[in-house]
Amino acid sequence: MTDSSTHAATGPRLARQLGLFGTTMAVMGGIIGAGIFINPYLVAERVHTSGLILAAWICGGIVALLGGAIYAELAARVSIVGGQYAYLRDAIHPAVAFAYGWVLLLVIQTGGMAAVAVTFARYFLECTHWPCHESLLAGLTLAALTIVNCFSVKAGSRVQSTATLLAIGAVAILELFGLLRTTESHFSLHPFFGEPISRHLIIAFGSALTPVLFAYGGWQTSSFLAAEVRNPETILPRAILIGVVGVIVIYTSINFVYLNVLGADGLAASPTPASSVMSMLTGPRGATFIAAGIAFSAFGFLAQSILTAPRVYFAMAADRIFFRGVAWVHPRSRVPIVAIVLQGGWAILIALTGTYAQVVNYVVAMDSLFFGLTAICLFVLRKRAATGQASSRFLVPWHPWTTSLFIAAEWLVVLSTFTHDPKRSFIGLGIALAGLPVYLIFRAQKSRGIAT
Repeated sequence: MTDSSTHAATGPRLARQLGLFGTTMAVMGGIIGAGIFINPYLVAERVHTSGLILAAWICGGIVALLGGAIYAELAARVSIVGGQYAYLRDAIHPAVAFAYGWVLLLVIQTGGMAAVAVTFARYFLECTHWPCHESLLAGLTLAALTIVNCFSVKAGSRVQSTATLLAIGAVAILELFGLLRTTESHFSLHPFFGEPISRHLIIAFGSALTPVLFAYGGWQTSSFLAAEVRNPETILPRAILIGVVGVIVIYTSINFVYLNVLGADGLAASPTPASSVMSMLTGPRGATFIAAGIAFSAFGFLAQSILTAPRVYFAMAADRIFFRGVAWVHPRSRVPIVAIVLQGGWAILIALTGTYAQVVNYVVAMDSLFFGLTAICLFVLRKRAATGQASSRFLVPWHPWTTSLFIAAEWLVVLSTFTHDPKRSFIGLGIALAGLPVYLIFRAQKSRGIAT
């Protein structure tokens, strides 16, 4: 099994500075974004009873927990830089891993960062009324976080952890107001289904799971930090599981509050349910408070993205299938500065050009496709373990059934996305496949000993 950091043995290495708390915050910060304050109405539009809406969030949480358990075992088996990239490289093929890193850099991570940066800017300006354009503030925010993460992994982690805790605090306050100041509850489990169980109802529930699974995504990015986590074989699996369970509790409870205050019909009619709840209960000040909470949540996601994903590009470069300079580690800060700046610069360009909305639309199917492929890695690594290789301190309960269920759920999202939005899905697939000839070029240069 290959540790990418060993390829850069002639220079400084990444420093193991993250403990359980910082790693858990990275897990939660990668999941909790501005969407939980805004997007639950999409679920309520597709299923129309309180019971089914809450069931969708619980089922999505179960799928996320299955995925978290799979990645926890993978992290225990392959505790090296790059996480998901390393799993795909070692278990399937380096070309598949490169395609993942390629699409991560071009659209998945940077497009998502640009979109969230604009969301942060929008809500931050709503609170402060600063005379600044959204795109400009988004670019400046990305630049500032890029600079902070160049100082050290601990500095980046502290900023990210603080922002994530503030976002969790905003959720907690929203829930307290929603539970204590509501005079009449609109939450009811009767009727649970709202209509006879039929093919239409099953399809509607499956459709409701798509935005739910998207909202739960992000826990996998913490695996990128494996080379900078102390005792990663133990801490990283624990952090993934604790973080995912924590987010399930947060997401389920906040949706209960939305339903308690607004009811199923009210939630479906409110594109900004958090603002609606606080405005009803506390007036204009509540809406301003939620705007600040959304801004903190978006900022925490950005901080986590800049903290984690550059380690994938670093690992690719250290494997000599990407530009070698991207594998450079600063001797004092012990972080991959070139990889961090590369990602930050590309995300800023997407934000300033206003192309983030289109870019984000290309990534849903690809993200879920690679989720499924990464889960397949567990079958390969367990088979190797049977021959005395790659043992693990953590095992996924009820494997292979639970692992197969996770793969089926993720690839159902892929199928659904290609069916409902084939144009954008095929663009995303084309971007991923375009990485294969690039991989062959780098591999040929590596075999000839050509520096890039």
